[in-house]
Amino acid sequence: MTATNICILISIIAYLILVLGIGVAFMKKNETADDFYLGGRKLGPFVTAMSAEASDMSSYLLMGLPGLAYATGLADVTWTAIGLAAGTYLNWLLVAKKLRRYSVEAGNAVTVPAFFVNRYRDRKKITGIIAALVIIIFFVPYTASGFAACGKLFSTLFGVDYFTAMIISAVVIVTYTTMGGFLAASTSDFIQSIVMTFAIIIVVGYGTIKAGGPESVIDNAQSLAGYFTMSATHVAETNEAAPYGFLTIISTLAWGLGYFGMPHILLRFMASKDSKQLTLSRRIASVWVVISMGVAIAIGIVGNAMTKKGVIPAVEDPEKILIYIAQLIASHGVAAALVAGVILAGILAATMSTADSQLLAASSSASQDILKNVFWKDMSDTAGIVVARVTVLVISLIGVFIAKNPDSSVFSIVSFAWAGFGAAFGPAMLFSLFWKRTNLPGIVAGMVSGGVMIFIWKFLVRPVGGIWNIYELLPAFIVSALCILVVSLLTGEPDREIVEEFERVKVMTDGLS
Repeated sequence: MTATNICILISIIAYLILVLGIGVAFMKKNETADDFYLGGRKLGPFVTAMSAEASDMSSYLLMGLPGLAYATGLADVTWTAIGLAAGTYLNWLLVAKKLRRYSVEAGNAVTVPAFFVNRYRDRKKITGIIAALVIIIFFVPYTASGFAACGKLFSTLFGVDYFTAMIISAVVIVTYTTMGGFLAASTSDFIQSIVMTFAIIIVVGYGTIKAGGPESVIDNAQSLAGYFTMSATHVAETNEAAPYGFLTIISTLAWGLGYFGMPHILLRFMASKDSKQLTLSRRIASVWVVISMGVAIAIGIVGNAMTKKGVIPAVEDPEKILIYIAQLIASHGVAAALVAGVILAGILAATMSTADSQLLAASSSASQDILKNVFWKDMSDTAGIVVARVTVLVISLIGVFIAKNPDSSVFSIVSFAWAGFGAAFGPAMLFSLFWKRTNLPGIVAGMVSGGVMIFIWKFLVRPVGGIWNIYELLPAFIVSALCILVVSLLTGEPDREIVEEFERVKVMTDGLS
Protein backbone atom coordinates (compact mmCIF):
# COMPACT_ATOMS: atom_id res chain seq x y z
CA MET A 1 0.00 0.00 0.00
CA THR A 2 1.37 3.42 -0.97
CA ALA A 3 1.94 6.32 1.44
CA THR A 4 -0.98 8.15 -0.17
CA ASN A 5 -3.33 5.23 0.43
CA ILE A 6 -2.15 4.97 4.03
CA CYS A 7 -3.00 8.65 4.62
CA ILE A 8 -6.42 8.17 3.03
CA LEU A 9 -6.99 5.08 5.16
CA ILE A 10 -6.05 6.99 8.33
CA SER A 11 -8.72 9.62 7.63
CA ILE A 12 -11.37 6.99 6.95
CA ILE A 13 -10.48 4.93 10.05
CA ALA A 14 -10.64 8.09 12.18
CA TYR A 15 -14.11 8.74 10.85
CA LEU A 16 -15.25 5.17 11.55
CA ILE A 17 -13.94 5.39 15.12
CA LEU A 18 -15.91 8.61 15.56
CA VAL A 19 -19.24 7.05 14.57
CA LEU A 20 -18.55 4.01 16.76
CA GLY A 21 -17.91 6.40 19.65
CA ILE A 22 -21.29 7.99 19.02
CA GLY A 23 -22.94 4.58 19.31
CA VAL A 24 -21.23 3.95 22.65
CA ALA A 25 -22.15 7.42 23.95
CA PHE A 26 -25.87 6.91 23.31
CA MET A 27 -26.04 3.27 24.36
CA LYS A 28 -27.22 3.93 27.92
CA LYS A 29 -29.90 6.39 26.78
CA ASN A 30 -31.99 3.61 25.25
CA GLU A 31 -34.10 2.23 28.11
CA THR A 32 -37.11 1.20 26.04
CA ALA A 33 -37.86 0.19 22.46
CA ASP A 34 -39.50 3.60 21.99
CA ASP A 35 -36.18 5.25 22.91
CA PHE A 36 -34.32 2.92 20.58
CA TYR A 37 -36.54 3.60 17.57
CA LEU A 38 -37.52 7.27 18.08
CA GLY A 39 -35.01 8.63 20.57
CA GLY A 40 -37.66 9.79 23.04
CA ARG A 41 -38.57 12.64 20.66
CA LYS A 42 -35.47 14.61 21.69
CA LEU A 43 -33.97 15.77 18.39
CA GLY A 44 -33.00 19.44 18.14
CA PRO A 45 -33.69 21.53 15.01
CA PHE A 46 -30.26 21.13 13.40
CA VAL A 47 -30.00 17.39 14.01
CA THR A 48 -33.60 16.91 12.85
CA ALA A 49 -32.96 18.79 9.61
CA MET A 50 -29.54 17.47 8.69
CA SER A 51 -30.07 13.87 9.76
CA ALA A 52 -33.24 13.75 7.67
CA GLU A 53 -31.47 15.09 4.59
CA ALA A 54 -28.30 13.03 5.06
CA SER A 55 -30.34 9.85 5.39
CA ASP A 56 -32.29 10.91 2.31
CA MET A 57 -29.50 11.92 -0.06
CA SER A 58 -27.32 8.83 0.46
CA SER A 59 -24.49 8.16 -1.99
CA TYR A 60 -26.82 9.47 -4.70
CA LEU A 61 -25.63 12.98 -3.80
CA LEU A 62 -21.93 12.18 -4.17
CA MET A 63 -22.07 9.55 -6.90
CA GLY A 64 -25.46 9.50 -8.65
CA LEU A 65 -25.94 13.21 -9.37
CA PRO A 66 -22.32 13.93 -10.40
CA GLY A 67 -22.27 10.81 -12.57
CA LEU A 68 -25.50 11.73 -14.35
CA ALA A 69 -24.32 15.30 -14.94
CA TYR A 70 -20.94 14.08 -16.20
CA ALA A 71 -22.50 11.73 -18.74
CA THR A 72 -25.60 13.52 -20.02
CA GLY A 73 -25.40 17.18 -19.09
CA LEU A 74 -27.85 19.47 -17.34
CA ALA A 75 -31.34 18.39 -18.34
CA ASP A 76 -31.92 15.01 -16.70
CA VAL A 77 -30.00 15.74 -13.52
CA THR A 78 -31.37 19.27 -13.04
CA TRP A 79 -35.04 18.34 -13.52
CA THR A 80 -34.48 15.49 -11.06
CA ALA A 81 -32.90 17.90 -8.57
CA ILE A 82 -35.77 20.37 -8.97
CA GLY A 83 -38.28 17.61 -8.25
CA LEU A 84 -36.31 16.47 -5.20
CA ALA A 85 -35.88 20.03 -3.89
CA ALA A 86 -39.59 20.80 -4.30
CA GLY A 87 -40.54 17.51 -2.65
CA THR A 88 -38.18 18.20 0.25
CA TYR A 89 -39.62 21.66 0.91
CA LEU A 90 -43.27 20.61 0.58
CA ASN A 91 -42.75 17.60 2.83
CA TRP A 92 -41.31 19.80 5.58
CA LEU A 93 -43.98 22.47 5.02
CA LEU A 94 -47.06 20.26 4.84
CA VAL A 95 -46.24 17.09 6.78
CA ALA A 96 -43.58 17.76 9.42
CA LYS A 97 -45.44 19.73 12.09
CA LYS A 98 -48.75 18.02 11.66
CA LEU A 99 -47.26 14.52 11.80
CA ARG A 100 -45.19 15.45 14.87
CA ARG A 101 -48.31 16.55 16.76
CA TYR A 102 -50.65 13.91 15.33
CA SER A 103 -48.29 11.02 16.11
CA VAL A 104 -48.30 12.06 19.79
CA GLU A 105 -52.04 12.68 19.90
CA ALA A 106 -52.77 9.35 18.17
CA GLY A 107 -51.54 7.06 20.93
CA ASN A 108 -47.93 8.32 20.93
CA ALA A 109 -47.03 6.33 17.80
CA VAL A 110 -43.28 5.74 17.36
CA THR A 111 -43.33 4.17 13.88
CA VAL A 112 -45.13 5.06 10.65
CA PRO A 113 -47.20 1.83 10.66
CA ALA A 114 -48.18 2.49 14.29
CA PHE A 115 -49.37 5.97 13.31
CA PHE A 116 -51.78 4.55 10.74
CA VAL A 117 -53.03 1.92 13.21
CA ASN A 118 -53.66 4.50 15.94
CA ARG A 119 -55.02 7.17 13.59
CA TYR A 120 -57.82 4.88 12.36
CA ARG A 121 -58.32 2.82 15.55
CA ASP A 122 -57.35 -0.23 13.51
CA ARG A 123 -57.96 -2.94 16.10
CA LYS A 124 -57.00 -5.74 13.71
CA LYS A 125 -53.72 -3.94 12.86
CA ILE A 126 -54.37 -4.36 9.13
CA THR A 127 -52.77 -1.05 8.17
CA GLY A 128 -49.84 -1.71 10.47
CA ILE A 129 -49.10 -5.10 8.99
CA ILE A 130 -49.43 -3.86 5.40
CA ALA A 131 -47.18 -0.86 6.11
CA ALA A 132 -44.63 -2.99 7.97
CA LEU A 133 -44.45 -5.50 5.13
CA VAL A 134 -43.93 -2.69 2.58
CA ILE A 135 -41.08 -1.29 4.68
CA ILE A 136 -39.39 -4.67 5.13
CA ILE A 137 -39.77 -5.68 1.47
CA PHE A 138 -38.18 -2.48 0.18
CA PHE A 139 -35.77 -1.53 2.96
CA VAL A 140 -33.92 -4.83 3.48
CA PRO A 141 -32.42 -4.89 -0.04
CA TYR A 142 -32.06 -1.09 0.13
CA THR A 143 -29.88 -1.57 3.22
CA ALA A 144 -27.95 -4.26 1.37
CA SER A 145 -27.17 -1.75 -1.37
CA GLY A 146 -25.60 0.48 1.27
CA PHE A 147 -23.39 -2.33 2.50
CA ALA A 148 -22.39 -3.09 -1.09
CA ALA A 149 -21.55 0.56 -1.83
CA CYS A 150 -19.17 0.67 1.13
CA GLY A 151 -17.54 -2.58 0.03
CA LYS A 152 -17.05 -1.34 -3.53
CA LEU A 153 -15.54 1.94 -2.29
CA PHE A 154 -12.87 0.22 -0.19
CA SER A 155 -12.26 -2.42 -2.85
CA THR A 156 -11.72 0.25 -5.53
CA LEU A 157 -9.44 2.39 -3.39
CA PHE A 158 -7.25 -0.20 -1.73
CA GLY A 159 -7.59 -3.30 -3.89
CA VAL A 160 -8.86 -5.38 -0.98
CA ASP A 161 -11.32 -8.22 -1.34
CA TYR A 162 -14.86 -6.86 -1.90
CA PHE A 163 -16.60 -9.24 0.49
CA THR A 164 -14.12 -8.53 3.31
CA ALA A 165 -14.49 -4.79 2.82
CA MET A 166 -18.28 -5.08 2.73
CA ILE A 167 -18.37 -7.12 5.94
CA ILE A 168 -16.18 -4.61 7.80
CA SER A 169 -18.39 -1.73 6.66
CA ALA A 170 -21.54 -3.58 7.66
CA VAL A 171 -20.10 -4.41 11.09
CA VAL A 172 -19.37 -0.73 11.77
CA ILE A 173 -22.85 0.38 10.69
CA VAL A 174 -24.58 -2.38 12.63
CA THR A 175 -22.46 -1.83 15.74
CA TYR A 176 -23.19 1.85 16.29
CA THR A 177 -26.83 1.43 15.21
CA THR A 178 -27.37 -1.54 17.54
CA MET A 179 -25.73 0.20 20.48
CA GLY A 180 -27.10 3.71 20.11
CA GLY A 181 -30.33 3.23 18.17
CA PHE A 182 -32.16 6.22 16.68
CA LEU A 183 -30.26 8.89 18.62
CA ALA A 184 -26.90 7.48 17.54
CA ALA A 185 -28.05 7.16 13.92
CA SER A 186 -29.45 10.71 13.86
CA THR A 187 -26.39 12.25 15.52
CA SER A 188 -24.02 10.40 13.23
CA ASP A 189 -26.16 11.43 10.25
CA PHE A 190 -25.80 15.06 11.34
CA ILE A 191 -22.01 14.69 11.42
CA GLN A 192 -22.09 12.80 8.13
CA SER A 193 -23.95 15.70 6.49
CA ILE A 194 -21.10 17.99 7.52
CA VAL A 195 -18.52 15.59 6.06
CA MET A 196 -20.53 15.31 2.84
CA THR A 197 -20.74 19.11 2.55
CA PHE A 198 -16.99 19.48 3.09
CA ALA A 199 -16.31 16.83 0.46
CA ILE A 200 -18.35 18.34 -2.37
CA ILE A 201 -17.14 21.92 -1.75
CA ILE A 202 -13.46 20.93 -1.79
CA VAL A 203 -13.89 18.76 -4.88
CA VAL A 204 -15.77 21.32 -6.97
CA GLY A 205 -13.33 24.10 -6.05
CA TYR A 206 -10.22 22.05 -6.77
CA GLY A 207 -11.70 20.58 -9.93
CA THR A 208 -12.66 23.98 -11.33
CA ILE A 209 -9.13 25.28 -10.83
CA LYS A 210 -7.56 22.21 -12.47
CA ALA A 211 -10.01 22.46 -15.40
CA GLY A 212 -8.84 26.02 -16.13
CA GLY A 213 -11.45 28.05 -14.26
CA PRO A 214 -15.21 28.61 -14.58
CA GLU A 215 -15.03 29.96 -18.15
CA SER A 216 -13.15 26.90 -19.34
CA VAL A 217 -15.70 24.59 -17.70
CA ILE A 218 -18.61 26.43 -19.31
CA ASP A 219 -16.89 26.50 -22.71
CA ASN A 220 -16.45 22.73 -22.57
CA ALA A 221 -20.10 22.22 -21.61
CA GLN A 222 -21.31 24.46 -24.44
CA SER A 223 -19.17 22.60 -26.95
CA LEU A 224 -21.03 19.33 -26.31
CA ALA A 225 -24.32 18.87 -28.16
CA GLY A 226 -27.30 18.93 -25.80
CA TYR A 227 -25.08 19.14 -22.72
CA PHE A 228 -25.70 22.69 -21.48
CA THR A 229 -29.48 22.92 -21.96
CA MET A 230 -32.61 21.95 -20.06
CA SER A 231 -34.46 20.68 -23.14
CA ALA A 232 -32.05 18.00 -24.40
CA THR A 233 -29.54 15.45 -23.16
CA HIS A 234 -26.04 14.75 -24.41
CA VAL A 235 -25.29 11.42 -26.09
CA ALA A 236 -21.56 10.93 -25.57
CA GLU A 237 -21.12 8.11 -28.09
CA THR A 238 -22.24 10.28 -31.03
CA ASN A 239 -21.90 13.79 -29.55
CA GLU A 240 -25.52 14.42 -30.45
CA ALA A 241 -28.44 15.94 -28.57
CA ALA A 242 -31.44 13.78 -27.64
CA PRO A 243 -34.69 15.70 -27.01
CA TYR A 244 -35.93 15.95 -23.44
CA GLY A 245 -39.67 16.45 -23.83
CA PHE A 246 -42.44 17.73 -21.59
CA LEU A 247 -43.67 14.25 -20.64
CA THR A 248 -40.16 13.23 -19.60
CA ILE A 249 -39.83 16.38 -17.51
CA ILE A 250 -43.09 15.66 -15.68
CA SER A 251 -42.02 12.08 -15.11
CA THR A 252 -38.67 13.20 -13.71
CA LEU A 253 -40.21 15.86 -11.45
CA ALA A 254 -42.41 13.11 -9.98
CA TRP A 255 -39.42 11.96 -7.92
CA GLY A 256 -40.44 14.68 -5.47
CA LEU A 257 -43.69 12.86 -4.66
CA GLY A 258 -41.70 10.11 -3.00
CA TYR A 259 -40.84 12.26 0.00
CA PHE A 260 -44.34 12.12 1.45
CA GLY A 261 -43.94 8.38 1.98
CA MET A 262 -40.31 7.95 3.07
CA PRO A 263 -40.40 6.25 6.51
CA HIS A 264 -36.85 7.25 7.55
CA ILE A 265 -37.61 10.92 6.82
CA LEU A 266 -41.07 10.87 8.41
CA LEU A 267 -39.54 9.41 11.57
CA ARG A 268 -37.32 12.49 11.90
CA PHE A 269 -40.43 14.67 11.95
CA MET A 270 -41.96 12.47 14.65
CA ALA A 271 -38.75 12.53 16.71
CA SER A 272 -38.39 16.32 16.83
CA LYS A 273 -38.23 17.75 20.35
CA ASP A 274 -40.81 20.44 19.61
CA SER A 275 -43.07 20.94 16.60
CA LYS A 276 -42.43 24.70 16.73
CA GLN A 277 -38.73 24.20 15.96
CA LEU A 278 -39.59 22.42 12.70
CA THR A 279 -39.87 25.79 10.95
CA LEU A 280 -36.15 26.31 11.52
CA SER A 281 -35.47 22.69 10.55
CA ARG A 282 -37.40 23.20 7.29
CA ARG A 283 -35.30 26.23 6.36
CA ILE A 284 -32.03 24.49 7.17
CA ALA A 285 -32.98 21.35 5.27
CA SER A 286 -34.30 23.17 2.20
CA VAL A 287 -31.26 25.44 1.86
CA TRP A 288 -28.82 22.56 2.35
CA VAL A 289 -30.57 20.35 -0.20
CA VAL A 290 -30.61 23.03 -2.90
CA ILE A 291 -26.98 24.02 -2.39
CA SER A 292 -25.64 20.47 -2.01
CA MET A 293 -27.42 19.18 -5.12
CA GLY A 294 -26.27 22.22 -7.10
CA VAL A 295 -22.66 21.61 -6.10
CA ALA A 296 -22.98 17.88 -6.83
CA ILE A 297 -24.22 18.65 -10.35
CA ALA A 298 -21.35 21.10 -10.79
CA ILE A 299 -18.88 18.33 -9.86
CA GLY A 300 -20.09 16.25 -12.80
CA ILE A 301 -19.80 19.17 -15.25
CA VAL A 302 -16.36 20.11 -13.91
CA GLY A 303 -15.26 16.47 -14.07
CA ASN A 304 -16.22 16.30 -17.73
CA ALA A 305 -14.08 19.36 -18.44
CA MET A 306 -11.16 17.83 -16.53
CA THR A 307 -11.42 14.70 -18.68
CA LYS A 308 -11.50 16.67 -21.93
CA LYS A 309 -8.39 18.59 -20.87
CA GLY A 310 -6.56 15.40 -19.92
CA VAL A 311 -6.32 16.33 -16.23
CA ILE A 312 -7.86 12.98 -15.35
CA PRO A 313 -8.05 9.92 -17.63
CA ALA A 314 -11.21 8.85 -19.41
CA VAL A 315 -13.85 7.74 -16.92
CA GLU A 316 -15.43 4.32 -17.49
CA ASP A 317 -17.90 4.69 -14.63
CA PRO A 318 -19.17 8.31 -14.40
CA GLU A 319 -20.48 7.73 -10.87
CA LYS A 320 -16.88 7.42 -9.66
CA ILE A 321 -15.88 10.89 -10.88
CA LEU A 322 -15.63 12.25 -7.33
CA ILE A 323 -13.35 9.36 -6.37
CA TYR A 324 -11.04 10.11 -9.32
CA ILE A 325 -10.83 13.79 -8.40
CA ALA A 326 -10.16 12.92 -4.75
CA GLN A 327 -7.35 10.58 -5.79
CA LEU A 328 -5.85 13.42 -7.84
CA ILE A 329 -6.00 15.68 -4.78
CA ALA A 330 -4.21 13.00 -2.77
CA SER A 331 -1.24 13.11 -5.14
CA HIS A 332 -0.15 16.51 -3.78
CA GLY A 333 1.43 15.27 -0.56
CA VAL A 334 0.58 13.96 2.90
CA ALA A 335 -1.69 16.85 3.93
CA ALA A 336 -3.58 16.64 0.63
CA ALA A 337 -3.91 12.87 1.00
CA LEU A 338 -5.48 13.33 4.43
CA VAL A 339 -7.94 15.84 2.93
CA ALA A 340 -8.70 13.35 0.15
CA GLY A 341 -9.36 10.76 2.83
CA VAL A 342 -11.97 13.03 4.39
CA ILE A 343 -13.56 13.52 0.94
CA LEU A 344 -13.74 9.79 0.39
CA ALA A 345 -15.09 9.40 3.92
CA GLY A 346 -17.86 11.69 2.69
CA ILE A 347 -18.94 9.02 0.22
CA LEU A 348 -18.80 6.48 3.00
CA ALA A 349 -20.78 8.88 5.23
CA ALA A 350 -23.46 9.36 2.59
CA THR A 351 -23.95 5.62 2.29
CA MET A 352 -23.86 4.93 6.02
CA SER A 353 -26.31 7.73 6.82
CA THR A 354 -28.96 6.03 4.73
CA ALA A 355 -28.11 2.44 5.66
CA ASP A 356 -28.45 3.05 9.41
CA SER A 357 -31.82 4.78 9.01
CA GLN A 358 -33.15 2.07 6.73
CA LEU A 359 -31.90 -0.58 9.12
CA LEU A 360 -33.80 0.98 12.02
CA ALA A 361 -36.97 1.48 9.97
CA ALA A 362 -36.97 -2.13 8.78
CA SER A 363 -36.20 -3.56 12.21
CA SER A 364 -38.86 -1.41 13.92
CA SER A 365 -41.44 -2.70 11.47
CA ALA A 366 -40.44 -6.31 12.12
CA SER A 367 -40.11 -6.10 15.91
CA GLN A 368 -42.73 -3.52 16.88
CA ASP A 369 -45.40 -3.51 14.19
CA ILE A 370 -45.46 -7.26 13.56
CA LEU A 371 -43.85 -9.17 16.45
CA LYS A 372 -45.06 -7.01 19.35
CA ASN A 373 -48.42 -5.89 18.01
CA VAL A 374 -49.45 -9.24 16.57
CA PHE A 375 -47.62 -12.04 18.42
CA TRP A 376 -46.24 -10.64 21.71
CA LYS A 377 -48.60 -7.91 22.88
CA ASP A 378 -47.41 -7.87 26.53
CA MET A 379 -43.72 -7.42 25.67
CA SER A 380 -41.88 -5.66 28.53
CA ASP A 381 -39.55 -2.68 28.07
CA THR A 382 -36.51 -4.86 28.82
CA ALA A 383 -37.58 -7.50 26.33
CA GLY A 384 -38.45 -4.76 23.84
CA ILE A 385 -34.94 -3.28 23.75
CA VAL A 386 -33.40 -6.76 23.44
CA VAL A 387 -35.76 -7.69 20.61
CA ALA A 388 -35.05 -4.36 18.90
CA ARG A 389 -31.29 -4.98 18.87
CA VAL A 390 -31.61 -8.62 17.84
CA THR A 391 -33.91 -7.61 14.98
CA VAL A 392 -31.32 -5.12 13.73
CA LEU A 393 -28.73 -7.91 13.70
CA VAL A 394 -30.99 -10.36 11.89
CA ILE A 395 -31.96 -7.88 9.18
CA SER A 396 -28.30 -6.92 8.80
CA LEU A 397 -27.34 -10.55 8.21
CA ILE A 398 -29.99 -10.79 5.50
CA GLY A 399 -28.65 -7.58 3.97
CA VAL A 400 -25.09 -8.94 3.99
CA PHE A 401 -26.27 -12.11 2.28
CA ILE A 402 -28.01 -10.10 -0.45
CA ALA A 403 -24.94 -7.89 -0.93
CA LYS A 404 -22.37 -10.69 -1.06
CA ASN A 405 -22.18 -10.62 -4.86
CA PRO A 406 -20.30 -7.48 -6.03
CA ASP A 407 -21.95 -7.77 -9.46
CA SER A 408 -25.49 -8.01 -8.12
CA SER A 409 -28.15 -5.64 -9.44
CA VAL A 410 -29.23 -4.56 -5.97
CA PHE A 411 -28.63 -0.89 -6.82
CA SER A 412 -31.46 -0.98 -9.36
CA ILE A 413 -33.83 -1.45 -6.43
CA VAL A 414 -33.18 2.08 -5.13
CA SER A 415 -35.42 3.99 -7.55
CA PHE A 416 -37.99 1.17 -7.42
CA ALA A 417 -38.05 1.27 -3.60
CA TRP A 418 -38.42 5.07 -3.67
CA ALA A 419 -41.45 4.68 -5.92
CA GLY A 420 -42.85 1.92 -3.72
CA PHE A 421 -42.73 3.99 -0.54
CA GLY A 422 -43.97 7.10 -2.30
CA ALA A 423 -47.04 5.37 -3.76
CA ALA A 424 -47.91 3.13 -0.81
CA PHE A 425 -47.43 5.72 1.95
CA GLY A 426 -47.42 9.17 0.33
CA PRO A 427 -51.14 9.58 -0.48
CA ALA A 428 -52.08 7.71 2.71
CA MET A 429 -50.04 10.14 4.80
CA LEU A 430 -51.39 13.26 3.08
CA PHE A 431 -55.03 12.14 3.31
CA SER A 432 -54.55 11.09 6.94
CA LEU A 433 -53.23 14.51 7.87
CA PHE A 434 -55.52 16.73 5.81
CA TRP A 435 -58.89 15.04 5.13
CA LYS A 436 -60.99 14.08 8.12
CA ARG A 437 -63.40 12.03 5.98
CA THR A 438 -60.65 9.51 5.24
CA ASN A 439 -61.45 6.15 6.79
CA LEU A 440 -59.76 2.81 7.38
CA PRO A 441 -61.04 1.04 4.21
CA GLY A 442 -59.87 4.00 2.14
CA ILE A 443 -56.36 3.92 3.57
CA VAL A 444 -56.08 0.15 3.13
CA ALA A 445 -57.25 0.51 -0.49
CA GLY A 446 -54.75 3.32 -1.10
CA MET A 447 -51.77 1.44 0.32
CA VAL A 448 -52.54 -1.77 -1.53
CA SER A 449 -53.41 -0.14 -4.88
CA GLY A 450 -50.36 2.14 -4.76
CA GLY A 451 -48.00 -0.73 -4.02
CA VAL A 452 -49.54 -3.04 -6.61
CA MET A 453 -49.57 -0.35 -9.32
CA ILE A 454 -45.82 0.13 -8.87
CA PHE A 455 -45.26 -3.45 -10.00
CA ILE A 456 -47.87 -3.28 -12.78
CA TRP A 457 -46.51 -0.07 -14.27
CA LYS A 458 -42.85 -1.02 -13.85
CA PHE A 459 -43.03 -4.46 -15.41
CA LEU A 460 -46.09 -4.41 -17.67
CA VAL A 461 -46.90 -0.87 -18.80
CA ARG A 462 -43.62 1.05 -18.90
CA PRO A 463 -41.80 -1.48 -21.13
CA VAL A 464 -44.33 -0.63 -23.89
CA GLY A 465 -42.46 2.68 -24.26
CA GLY A 466 -43.61 5.89 -25.90
CA ILE A 467 -46.07 7.88 -23.82
CA TRP A 468 -46.18 5.02 -21.32
CA ASN A 469 -42.50 5.40 -20.44
CA ILE A 470 -43.25 7.30 -17.24
CA TYR A 471 -41.58 6.79 -13.88
CA GLU A 472 -43.89 4.38 -12.06
CA LEU A 473 -44.23 6.60 -9.00
CA LEU A 474 -46.45 9.16 -10.80
CA PRO A 475 -49.26 6.85 -12.04
CA ALA A 476 -49.14 4.74 -8.87
CA PHE A 477 -49.38 7.84 -6.66
CA ILE A 478 -52.43 9.03 -8.61
CA VAL A 479 -54.11 5.62 -8.45
CA SER A 480 -53.50 5.38 -4.71
CA ALA A 481 -54.95 8.85 -4.10
CA LEU A 482 -58.05 8.12 -6.19
CA CYS A 483 -58.63 4.83 -4.38
CA ILE A 484 -58.43 6.52 -0.98
CA LEU A 485 -60.87 9.21 -2.11
CA VAL A 486 -63.41 6.91 -3.77
CA VAL A 487 -63.38 4.09 -1.20
CA SER A 488 -63.60 6.52 1.73
CA LEU A 489 -66.66 8.17 0.17
CA LEU A 490 -68.32 4.85 -0.66
CA THR A 491 -67.86 3.42 2.83
CA GLY A 492 -68.94 4.59 6.28
CA GLU A 493 -67.78 7.83 7.86
CA PRO A 494 -65.03 7.57 10.51
CA ASP A 495 -66.09 7.34 14.15
CA ARG A 496 -66.76 10.54 16.05
CA GLU A 497 -63.71 9.91 18.25
CA ILE A 498 -61.45 9.86 15.20
CA VAL A 499 -62.99 13.05 13.79
CA GLU A 500 -62.64 14.88 17.11
CA GLU A 501 -58.99 13.87 17.34
CA PHE A 502 -58.45 15.16 13.80
CA GLU A 503 -60.01 18.50 14.74
CA ARG A 504 -57.85 18.80 17.87
CA VAL A 505 -54.70 18.31 15.84
CA LYS A 506 -55.94 20.80 13.23
CA VAL A 507 -56.42 23.45 15.92
CA MET A 508 -52.94 22.72 17.28
CA THR A 509 -51.22 23.19 13.94
CA ASP A 510 -53.30 25.95 12.31
CA GLY A 511 -51.60 29.30 12.39
CA LEU A 512 -48.08 27.93 12.93
CA SER A 513 -45.55 29.26 10.44
